[in-house]
Amino acid sequence: MAAEVVVSLALRRVDKVFYYNVPPHLEGKVKVGSRVMVPFGRRQVEGYVVGFGPAPAGTGLKDIADILDEGPLLTPHQLNLARWMAAYYLCPLAAAIRTIAWPLLHGSPPGRTYVLLPQGDREAPDPRRAPKSAAAWRAALEHPGLSRTELARKAGVSPSVVDALVARGLLRRVEQAPRWWEEEEGPLVGSAGPPVLNEEQERAVREIVTALERKERAVFLLHGVTGSGKTEVYLQAIAAALQRGRQAMMLVPEIALTPQMVEIFKNRFGAQVALLHSRLTQRERYGEYQRLRSGKANVVLGARSAVFAPLENPGLIVIDEEHEPSYKQEESPRYHARTVALRLAGYSGAVVVLGSATPSLESYAQAGGRGPYRLLRLTRRVGGRPLPEVHVVDLRQEMREGNPGVLSRRLQEAIAERLARREQVILFLNRKGHSTLVVCRECGLVLKCPQCDITLTYHLSQRLRCHYCSFNVRAPSLCPGCGSRYLAFLGTGTQKIELELQRLFPQAGILRLDSDSAGRGRAYREIIDGFRRGRADILVGTQMVAKGLDIPGVTLVGVVNADVSLYLPDFRASERTFQLLTQVAGRSGRGEREGEVIIQTYTPHHYAITCARDHDYLSFYRQEMAVRRTLGYPPFSYLCRLLVTGVGEDSVAEGAGILAREIRAQEAGVDVLGPAPAPLGRLKGRYRWHLVLKAGEQAALREVVGAALKSCEKMALFRKVRVSVDMAPQSMM
Repeated sequence: MAAEVVVSLALRRVDKVFYYNVPPHLEGKVKVGSRVMVPFGRRQVEGYVVGFGPAPAGTGLKDIADILDEGPLLTPHQLNLARWMAAYYLCPLAAAIRTIAWPLLHGSPPGRTYVLLPQGDREAPDPRRAPKSAAAWRAALEHPGLSRTELARKAGVSPSVVDALVARGLLRRVEQAPRWWEEEEGPLVGSAGPPVLNEEQERAVREIVTALERKERAVFLLHGVTGSGKTEVYLQAIAAALQRGRQAMMLVPEIALTPQMVEIFKNRFGAQVALLHSRLTQRERYGEYQRLRSGKANVVLGARSAVFAPLENPGLIVIDEEHEPSYKQEESPRYHARTVALRLAGYSGAVVVLGSATPSLESYAQAGGRGPYRLLRLTRRVGGRPLPEVHVVDLRQEMREGNPGVLSRRLQEAIAERLARREQVILFLNRKGHSTLVVCRECGLVLKCPQCDITLTYHLSQRLRCHYCSFNVRAPSLCPGCGSRYLAFLGTGTQKIELELQRLFPQAGILRLDSDSAGRGRAYREIIDGFRRGRADILVGTQMVAKGLDIPGVTLVGVVNADVSLYLPDFRASERTFQLLTQVAGRSGRGEREGEVIIQTYTPHHYAITCARDHDYLSFYRQEMAVRRTLGYPPFSYLCRLLVTGVGEDSVAEGAGILAREIRAQEAGVDVLGPAPAPLGRLKGRYRWHLVLKAGEQAALREVVGAALKSCEKMALFRKVRVSVDMAPQSMM
């Protein structure tokens, strides 16, 4: 039987199985899921063994050159997922495999720490003859378990001094698992006990546990208002899965933005938890994968890509804030973690819990009595606390009454009241920087990014930045077009709000939370911890402040401009706005004192605003579903977006036109919208055109797109442009 190998080249023309002979010295070592090196043309490339079978007649087989790992790289569940992803998202199988196995492909074993030999029979270095060696020796005695670099830094010597001690046998290497759960507190063992549940929480846990006991595949939608205790339902369901010998996985939109969740899991489950997110180093991620593969960890807590964790026996998969667009991967393969999790549950017989205060329309439609999901409701906050009272301020009226500022008089008064009562305030604006637009008042020139079709944002560092490609340049004092000194800095970002607050409330402590202030290291956690401990009165930030914050001192939330996301050229704009307003409003009144929310808007009568004001998800759902039904958008249809990019605008437009003609010629009952320039028509130097396909069945989309791509890949033009396939797109930008 020949080995069926997929070569690790993400090209559609080689996206097929190639057959190789297993040489005698590799027999028994090459298995399904192994990563191997194979001859391919005139070179050797990596490949993945996806099966064994008879080679087609007349095929001259070459030998596999080498095996690259001990044991299979992929578990059976992971290999099944890769095959499904390739078919579902129309991506090369090699690309799907690389996405799943990425931590093992790019990582390396965890760093080794150096400790003294246990015998203690070696003579210490002489501090007079070898002062540096003696210093490193003393540091190792006083601080055992430090890494090579840490020990050298502690002793004030170079790492080569530590290496010399190892070579002499004075220190030995001991491999140690990543210690993320220790940090400052020391190792935790999961000693925190669960709190008493209310009736609604108990009912939710009972239904989930019943499904676990029956080992039935079930999907629950946990629809709970903000502060209703969804996290505790997750934790007790996970504990039940572990008690029954199953593993558990919990996905959150962005692990780095939810330090409280990490702390809760550390205290409840200790070192059983494997943490997977983008801010881990490659070594740390590799180490966590190995702890999962070895069975030392049985609970996964992570962001989108954690859905690919190597669990052998998953029993429960939880997706918190299941509506979040960050669960969608915006690079090929463009998978959605929720969709992948549902497929994984089908392979393993796991129970899935989707949780949100504002479920996606697609999920709620599956749980509203017509679909296969079971709906669980948490209708009130823990401890009987009321939801915050929400007020809407019409910024048009504010302007008519002589206040052109970014903060309405009502919001200013409410902030002053909270400061007087020593309570805390969160202000939300989903725009970072100071001014979002710089324009010349003389000639009308708008300063744009040279690589992207987007305006540059002015920052207080006196730099103009592109928030898509990171281009930045010093802000000019004169117009680059006409030399005029009359440059206008328009629009509002978080930095401008921060300055306005300092002017209005000079006595207040103010912190800003956006990707500029919290983009590196532990800055995010330091900002949140400082605010939670009362070191600041006001926190102003982007959507970072809308997620995962449970700070009892916050009694006022102000939304500076609710319209920022409402009129984006995307059919989900109203849904995104309602979700974001509801989520950020939920940060208020989570302690003993009642909360208030003030939403500033130029469109106070839009149903996304009024339903968020009334905490009325069902009313929003009914109105938005009526719009979607009229327009034929999900959940009443399936979509696929094809994005054509390239450095030449003419070739990109031509390629998009050819794709559209190829699809329309198939007459497969698929509606084609476009082609047209994408809303962001140029990014990072590449022009962008797109077309959107609609169909009543997703299989029809895959069939017509697959046929069109196969036809177009033979054309010379498609060597100049790139086509990205986005099945079930979450953004049209």
